[in-house]
Amino acid sequence: MTDITVTIQDGDTATFAAGTTAAEALRELVSNKQRKQAVAVTYNGKPIDLSFPLQESGVLAPITMRSEQGLEVLRHSTAHAMAQAVKELYGNGVKVAIGPAIEDGFYYDFDRGIPFSPDDFDDIEAKMAEIAKRRQPVERLEMSKDEAIAFFQEKEEPYKVELLQDMTEDKVSLYRQGEFIDLCRGPHIPDTSWLKVFKLLRVAGSYWRGDENRQMLTRLYGTAFVDKKELKKYLNRLEEAKKRDHRKLGKQLGLFTISDEIGPGLILWQPRGSMLRKCIEDYWKDEHYRHDYQLLYTPHIARQDLWKTSGHLDFYSENMYAPMEIDEVKYQLKPMNCPFHIGVYNCNKHSYREFPIRWCELGTVYRYERTGALHGLMRVRGFTQDDAHIFCRPDQLEEEIFNIIDLNLHILKTFGFDQYDVYLSTRPEKYVGSDEHWEASTQALKQAMEKKGLAYTIDPGEGVFYGPKIDIKIKDQLGRSWQCSTIQVDFNLPERFQVTYTGKDGARHQPIMIHRALMGSLERFIGVLIEHYAGSFPLWMAPEQARIMNITDDQAEYCNQVYLELRKAGVRIERDLRNEKLNYKIREAQVMKVPYMLIVGEREKTEETITVRKKNGENLPPMSPQAFAEMVAGECAEAMNLKTA
Repeated sequence: MTDITVTIQDGDTATFAAGTTAAEALRELVSNKQRKQAVAVTYNGKPIDLSFPLQESGVLAPITMRSEQGLEVLRHSTAHAMAQAVKELYGNGVKVAIGPAIEDGFYYDFDRGIPFSPDDFDDIEAKMAEIAKRRQPVERLEMSKDEAIAFFQEKEEPYKVELLQDMTEDKVSLYRQGEFIDLCRGPHIPDTSWLKVFKLLRVAGSYWRGDENRQMLTRLYGTAFVDKKELKKYLNRLEEAKKRDHRKLGKQLGLFTISDEIGPGLILWQPRGSMLRKCIEDYWKDEHYRHDYQLLYTPHIARQDLWKTSGHLDFYSENMYAPMEIDEVKYQLKPMNCPFHIGVYNCNKHSYREFPIRWCELGTVYRYERTGALHGLMRVRGFTQDDAHIFCRPDQLEEEIFNIIDLNLHILKTFGFDQYDVYLSTRPEKYVGSDEHWEASTQALKQAMEKKGLAYTIDPGEGVFYGPKIDIKIKDQLGRSWQCSTIQVDFNLPERFQVTYTGKDGARHQPIMIHRALMGSLERFIGVLIEHYAGSFPLWMAPEQARIMNITDDQAEYCNQVYLELRKAGVRIERDLRNEKLNYKIREAQVMKVPYMLIVGEREKTEETITVRKKNGENLPPMSPQAFAEMVAGECAEAMNLKTA
């Protein structure tokens, strides 16, 4: 029998007979404590089960339960246990589809005549606990593709059969625990007793393979953890997330509306939401002016030929709306702003002396999203990108990427986001342009991040069709990640649109184009802001900074005078002069998250002052309206100037 050499990550090495399992190798190479914490291993970088036989020499690393990989294994295995419980409870009439681990949990899709509801959760969880107590071994099986198809046809599992028919592999793996067998790559837990802490969370509808023309399935979501303490923390976070839901707060705070009469995925900004948006847009424009950008405005539609030249019709048509005919010429709503900025560029001749040219636009675009995918402000059909395009010479590329990263992180910090993950998204399967240009673009982004000292993760194949990109995912108060910022280097669109400049040598050269959005979509970014701050915005961006209220009708006229004076001074103020008790008015202002309440009684009227109450209940000494306006202006300036780039 052939011997193999197995090396553990810390350097210890041992010799074993070929066919020794990963678990047996672990017993020899790692401590008892480490071994007990290992739910699976990686071997030569590939995750495998503890029972997997090792056939060649390699490097072994334990996957512990509390690691990210270990939790993924645990949650994927819990999805299998949930599917097994469903089959045992509701019989073979239930057909199983797919059940992966996802961030913070897992799901499984089922085809059942009667959809599941939360009322079924207790029974399913009880059956899952029973399965865990059985300590059923989780065994990996290998079959040929044809054998597996025949197996699942006999089991009357059409979704598994379809998945298999689309696979290119000759051999596939299945996992068995008791009578339940599932198609899966693995790895999985050694036996069901490892499943100790789990909970079903919610139920949703899901089309098979995301196709709304296919069967509607029922998706059960759940989560699993190593201990009850972690589960409790997670459930508390979910409860807090419900309180912060931007759809609920958006309605409560009068920020935005989505009307069936107007259409799903289309946002109606209410006055308060419009003021919030104005504050964000004004800050964005001012910062870009400070950083040497020029502002553009471009149309919402263009001739269809423009999108042919750009490549969007070839690579992005499923996200575009159907063309309309104007004067016997086809036009389409824009899904992107970049071809318009190229159009502005091509209106004039340019010299190398002009570069870099930095143009920015809050440009509204339209992209098709399935109805089931729409979600408040987070996923819509019409949205405004904080777009910018930089045209530069090759020798300026690295510095421009540096400048964009600095501005990006500065703006995110001003909005309260200083934790984020950075990704380098590389060439997708469908792309335009030469491999040389893709390699040069990717290297430029990589080198810029490395020189800036930014840690990043490679996200293979997630670049856009015309170039690689840096993606920055910000983290909110609850630690959730949100995709916002993107920086893309593009050699391809300048080539397609014949974008040139006159070089120092008098010849025509092609500039490099950088696409970037710092907030991404204004709609989505505001949705994230609502949840990040739970609707209680910092003073500088609060749509209503103050609300003035009288104690009796005798002070109404003076309140109106103060209201107009503060408005002229630039304070965003509203008034509540209703014939209601003061405590009722204060409570309403607190519900609306108003930072300052200005209270006026007979004394304030006589002394021409106001009593200032913060939203947390703290009272400030009486002051003049002018002093209050100066205080607000100073507080806003300090909050923003402390974070000046």
